[in-house]
Amino acid sequence: MTTLVTGGAGFVGSHLCERLLDAGETVIAVDNMVTGSRANVADFLGNPRFSLIQHDLLQGLPELPKVDRIFHMASPASPPAYQRHAIATLRVNAETTRQLLDIAVRDGARLLFSSTSEVYGDPLDHPQREDYRGHVSSTGPRSMYDESKRYAEALMMAYHDAHGVETRIVRIFNTYGPRMDPGDGRVVSNFVVQALRGEALTIYGDGSQTRSFQYIDDLIEGIFRLMNSDHHLPVNIGNPNEFTVLELAEKVLRIAESTSEVHFLPLPPDDPVRRRPDITLARDLLDWQPEIPLEEGLERTVEAFRQVLFGDQRTGRQSPAAQSRAIS
Repeated sequence: MTTLVTGGAGFVGSHLCERLLDAGETVIAVDNMVTGSRANVADFLGNPRFSLIQHDLLQGLPELPKVDRIFHMASPASPPAYQRHAIATLRVNAETTRQLLDIAVRDGARLLFSSTSEVYGDPLDHPQREDYRGHVSSTGPRSMYDESKRYAEALMMAYHDAHGVETRIVRIFNTYGPRMDPGDGRVVSNFVVQALRGEALTIYGDGSQTRSFQYIDDLIEGIFRLMNSDHHLPVNIGNPNEFTVLELAEKVLRIAESTSEVHFLPLPPDDPVRRRPDITLARDLLDWQPEIPLEEGLERTVEAFRQVLFGDQRTGRQSPAAQSRAIS
């Protein structure tokens, strides 16, 4: 089996490549390294079944062999990143998705698209089921991400109906874990980096807004099962346990053994007040549910970030991989 993973050097993409290689597949990863890092795939570069193509998908697809499956994971995913690369975010979720669907038609390949809980916007229904149509702004500061993901889902369905493409759509809820970019601006990475550095933890709003945090291993298991299923419609993959942002900050401070203070800043526009997935479909269809509690996942994440930021505590030096992750 030959599998293409776009965004394969990113946070989620690199973990997916690792899982696919463990399953014996030949993996082609494509990444422009805007939000990805070679350090994320450094352990795979010597594997003869793994190849990394550094390429900007906005310039078109690279020359590819026949592929059996495609995981389209390429897109900035944190608000600072997709707002900084707004047009590129729109294009990679629109133009590149269409080009990959054409490859799927050509090769008879199955294509999984990484959508997002952001398609629900600032939801009025809680928790969010897959049939909820969302409360999304088409002109707000998150619109380049939210609306391009919604468009891509529609494109996937159109190709499924018109060309019989085997489509899979995963709606990913807040995910954290090792290989997150320390500077990507998402709440878990922000809190962990600030706590480890002894800086004040920045909370936007009063901290009462809620999120549901899933560890990366749980997400990858859900994606893997969805790709191997027969379901072509969107499926939520997330953790239904809901925490306030302030509760998350308290947990990070305790696990990192940090004495950092907490500072409150104004809430950004269109920031969702509540976010929690209904995972009934994933449970029934995939026999999937998250297994790793938040405390355990945060412990693993804090240790991974400690290595990235400070390296070997005995020598005070970072490994080359840690240096690369820290500056990428």
